[in-house]
Amino acid sequence: MMTLSLQILFWVSFGTIFLTYFAYPVTLLLLAPLRKSHAIDDATPTVTLIVSAYNEAAVIREKIENSLALDYPRESLEIMVISDESDDGTDEIVEEYADQGVVLYRQVPRRGKSFGLTQFLERATGELVVFSDANSIYEPSAVRKLVRHFAEERVGFVVGHQRYIEEDSAASVSESLYWRYETWLKIQESKIGSVVCGDGAIYAIRTHLFEPLREDDINDFTIPLKIVCRGYRGLFDTEAVCYERTAADFGGEFRRKARIVNRSFRAVLRNPGVLNPFRVGLFSYQLVVHKLIRWFVPLFMVTMFIANVALAVQGSLFYSVILGLHIGFYLLALLRLVPALRDVKPIYIANYFCVVNAAAGLGLLNVMFGKSVSTWNPEREETQPSVVTSAK
Repeated sequence: MMTLSLQILFWVSFGTIFLTYFAYPVTLLLLAPLRKSHAIDDATPTVTLIVSAYNEAAVIREKIENSLALDYPRESLEIMVISDESDDGTDEIVEEYADQGVVLYRQVPRRGKSFGLTQFLERATGELVVFSDANSIYEPSAVRKLVRHFAEERVGFVVGHQRYIEEDSAASVSESLYWRYETWLKIQESKIGSVVCGDGAIYAIRTHLFEPLREDDINDFTIPLKIVCRGYRGLFDTEAVCYERTAADFGGEFRRKARIVNRSFRAVLRNPGVLNPFRVGLFSYQLVVHKLIRWFVPLFMVTMFIANVALAVQGSLFYSVILGLHIGFYLLALLRLVPALRDVKPIYIANYFCVVNAAAGLGLLNVMFGKSVSTWNPEREETQPSVVTSAK
C-alpha cells in the first residue's frame, strides 16, 4: 500500500510538471484557431504613455528621447513620468523636457508603482494608456502596433514584445531562452482568446477599464485579470517591440522572480473570478496551467524526488535508474559553482531552471507567511548604454 502511494505521488508530481512545461504548449497548438484580425494599421487614437521611474537617472534621458521620437502623431501622444520619490536627479532630467510636453508627477512619500498609477492615471487624457518602464526602449512603430488592435471592441489590453539584449552572462542567455519560450506561448494564447498577463515594459489598455490598485498589487498582472473578468480579451503583438537588458546575474534574476510570483499569486487570490471557466472560458485553463501550476512546480519537484528516493530504496530497478537521472540533473545544475564550467550551456540552463523554481517557491512561502512587496530597487546596473543598436 505504501509503495502504491509513493508511485501515485511520484507520477502525479511528474505529470504536473510535464503538463505545464510540455503538454500545455501542445494543447495550445491544438486549440488555437486562425482568428481573423480586426486591426486598423492607420488608427491614431489619443494615447497617454506612462513611464514609471524610481532613481532612473542613468536611463531616463534616453527613455524620454526615445518616447519623443516615436512614430506617432505628437498631438495625439501625451507623455507622463511618475517618479516614486526619486532622489538621484531623475526628476530634474525629466523637467528639462517640460517645454516638449513631458509631464512629471512626483509621488511623495515613496509607495510603489501601483500606488503611483492609482494616484495619477486619472489625469491621463488619452483614450488609451500605454505602460512602460524607464529602461524600456521602444522601436519607433511600437505604439502604432499596439493601438491598432483596439479597433476590435472586445479587446481590452494589448501586450507588446519585450526583447532581451543578448549579452555574454549566463543569466542573460538563460533568461533570453526562457523568454523566447514564453513569447511563443503568448502568441498561441492570443490566438485562442486572451494572453494571460501583461508586461510592465510595454502594454496598453483602454483608459476607462483601469481600476484602482492596492499598494502591493502587481499592475501588469492585476490589471489584465480585472479586464478579462469584465468580458474583454487581451492580445499579444510580436511587432510592437521594446528592448531591455536582463539582470546582470542569477542573484538578480532570483530576487526578481521571487517578487513576481509573490505578487502575482496574490493577484489571483484577489480576483478569483478569473478561475471560473463559466465566466472567462478557456482563459481559466490558461491561467491555471501556465501560471498557477508552474508556480507550484518547486513543490512537485520536491515531492517527486522524495518519492523517487523511497521507491529506489525499496529495490526497484526502474526507480533506481530514474533516481540516477534525477540526481544527475541536480549535479549538472550544481556544476555551475565550478568557475571553469559555469558557462557551459547545459549547465547554466539546468542551473537557471533550478534557480527560477527556487525563486517561485520562495515567493509562495512569502505569501504563506504574509510577506508582501510594494517597492523595490531595479535589478540592473547603474549605467547602461543604448540598447536598441545592439539588440538581436
